[in-house]
Amino acid sequence: MKADYRNWVPKSMVYGLLAGTIISASGFIGCAVLLKGRIRLIMMLILGILTIVLAFFYFWMRSLYKAFDYNGEVKLAKRIIEKIAEEVKIPDGGVGLDVGCGSGALTIACAKNNPKARMVGCDIWGGSYTGEFSKKLCEDNAKAEGAANVSFEQGNAIKLPFEDESFDALTSNYVYHNISGHDKQKLLMESLRVLKKGGSFAIHDLMSPARYGDMDAFIKKLKAQGYEEVELIDTTDGTIMNHKKAAWLGLSGSMLLKGKK
Repeated sequence: MKADYRNWVPKSMVYGLLAGTIISASGFIGCAVLLKGRIRLIMMLILGILTIVLAFFYFWMRSLYKAFDYNGEVKLAKRIIEKIAEEVKIPDGGVGLDVGCGSGALTIACAKNNPKARMVGCDIWGGSYTGEFSKKLCEDNAKAEGAANVSFEQGNAIKLPFEDESFDALTSNYVYHNISGHDKQKLLMESLRVLKKGGSFAIHDLMSPARYGDMDAFIKKLKAQGYEEVELIDTTDGTIMNHKKAAWLGLSGSMLLKGKK
């Protein structure tokens, strides 16, 4: 049995864009053949522009899908997971939390790196990922990896179902930017709420100013509250990917926020 971490880019989205491109292009050709006069020009212009737009997004999403394919050549998702997991040190007998665990990849990687500790993965397993990720998939992947020191439960990053200072470590990867209508810094604080004094955290996301606001000010706020060794690392500087690749994939602003409470 082999772990199936799936792809962070839903295959249905890629196929949907391809189907839309084909339908739009077919409509363009149909208008050129069947229509005449001004209506022909208008419809061809509309469908031509639509075909170009859909084709662009199809090739972009296809590139994303290939980059995040665990079995592909790039293995970007695997490299990101391994980088975050390297930062997670849990004391023997301790417990770590992975917020928005998806298919359990990061949860399991942290558990394997900390065999004398335990990891908990939580996720709502819904939204655009309904049918892609699930609690059962996470549990099956843990079994396939031989990671017995993990467990999974449903939980929402907006309001985590855990008491204050419940965990010795906290991780998350590409989660908060997907939660629309909520202040990203407040989401971070909600996650950090469950971290014990002395616990460490490693959170990776698209932390551009447009999404997250002033992260330098946020780090100063954390330090003023007693957090130690807080650091923001640009993971598009060659650490995981380069700036050019990140820009094409729409991953500019990928940052790793790490530190200790």
